[in-house]
Amino acid sequence: MAEAAALAKIELQLIRVLHTLISERSVSRAALRLGSSQPAVSGQLRRLRALTGDPLLVRSGQGMAPTPTALALQEPAARLLLEAERIFSPRQRLQAFEPATARQRFRIAASDYLDPFFLPELVARLQREAPGVQLDLQALSADFDYRAALARGEVDLVIGNWPEPPEELHLGRLFSDELVVLMSQDHPMARAPARSWTLERYLACQHLAPMPFAAAQPGFVDQHLASLGLSRSVAVRSAHFGQLPQMVAQSLLVLTTGRQFCSRFVDQLPVKILRCPVPFPPLNYYQLWHELGHAAPAHRWLREQVRELARQLARA
Repeated sequence: MAEAAALAKIELQLIRVLHTLISERSVSRAALRLGSSQPAVSGQLRRLRALTGDPLLVRSGQGMAPTPTALALQEPAARLLLEAERIFSPRQRLQAFEPATARQRFRIAASDYLDPFFLPELVARLQREAPGVQLDLQALSADFDYRAALARGEVDLVIGNWPEPPEELHLGRLFSDELVVLMSQDHPMARAPARSWTLERYLACQHLAPMPFAAAQPGFVDQHLASLGLSRSVAVRSAHFGQLPQMVAQSLLVLTTGRQFCSRFVDQLPVKILRCPVPFPPLNYYQLWHELGHAAPAHRWLREQVRELARQLARA
């Protein structure tokens, strides 16, 4: 009876407030996103604390952090909201998304291994087509659990490359890229005859590599080399992927990565692209999303913009 009485005190808006508070980790930001006032959301947080018997948000440094109980409640809250939309808003789900008048917030996590034009072009495209849309861009990194973030509704879309994308997520292929080697024009092999660029000379180079996503797991290039019984000497690893071409230009280090990424720097820096003497499989880039936003018209529109931009850049 007590449990039924507690459930009777919970309305859908309170679930929405719970999910928003945990996602935003701030009463003021949650109030702004909900179109409410900070005192009203503070009062709803007090109700939620009383109902759950947990503080939900606690002070952490200059901000607030969700408790383990709050994190455990986030995904069930997101699912409840999705089911409520399916039950009570069938017309809204069938309506086309109107980008010109939309006030939607999109949250995207993207790899910086992408073509450096990709995200700037995406921002320009969304600003042109949907000027009222807010876009939050999150970097993929070793300490960011993108699968959990998608499941909790903290991000709407993830863009990157994986040899084996997670099976529980929806997947849209964007483009494939060839692995090549970027080196300074002053590198001895940049001026040597093409036939002298052999596997042995490639492996003997001093290599520059991005920091792997997981400390205990080597990156894509080193994993593949190991599968062939090969290894290379990595002199420098850096978490700042966008700065690697400049490092190549000012040293005799070589970088192995996608041709589409490297091609953007050939006219800007004194660098040269060489074929890779190792037979690598292609780099496949995808966009991944969760079932939570699969049917939402706004999210479908966003995914279409990403897909069309990838096609445009690949053709260029």
